[in-house]
Amino acid sequence: MNLKKVSRYVVLGILFFLPVTFLLFLYPATHNYSPLDIVNESVLDLDNFSSNSEEKIQLKDHITVLGFFGNNPIDKNITASNLKELVYDKFKGFKRFQVVVLMPKGTEEAVQTLKQEISSYEDLRFWHFVFGEPSHIKRVFFSLKKEEDLSEDLATDHVFIIDKDLNQRGRIDDRTDNEIEKNKPVYGLNTYDCIEVAEIKNKMSEDMRILFTEYRQKRKGEFNSTTRRASDLKTENNE
Repeated sequence: MNLKKVSRYVVLGILFFLPVTFLLFLYPATHNYSPLDIVNESVLDLDNFSSNSEEKIQLKDHITVLGFFGNNPIDKNITASNLKELVYDKFKGFKRFQVVVLMPKGTEEAVQTLKQEISSYEDLRFWHFVFGEPSHIKRVFFSLKKEEDLSEDLATDHVFIIDKDLNQRGRIDDRTDNEIEKNKPVYGLNTYDCIEVAEIKNKMSEDMRILFTEYRQKRKGEFNSTTRRASDLKTENNE
């Protein structure tokens, strides 16, 4: 067998085994990952809210990023822009994904101004502003686990991830590897601050990707991991 034939077989072998090796490296990443934690259950749905959409906007059966922009939505221009560019634009093609922002009734005109600021004539079909009474906005907000309260005008820069079963998702343990090694106290991540670009770009985007992976595997019958809940950690700490 001459050198030319040997070289050809070597090249063919590399071309065959390289993709296989790559897939073997990917396999553990897609099948043995940690699902996104459930940090809170029984988030209230949007029965008392209305929108300009032809269909009723609900949290149930959707993967939702939930926000609160208050009586002066244009003041949340940076919050909305970061959310759109770093999360919405990235996930808007995924099935059942939506961004929902709760607004007080009477802010409809101001919302249109904000939409023009952030959309640049782009597709906002999966971004919904819904309108309700202040008391209803507060009820939904109080059903969430959060780090800070709404401002007096019913707004916050923090957004929430809600799954299809009205569970709030996040991180029960958000410590770094270095903090874990030093046995630092456990702290979680229940909300995502849209002013903190690194938090949205890195942590929230990664958490959304993990959640979509979970539902994709459930559809394929491949999901066999138990999602950790906040109550689990509480039980562990009491043992």
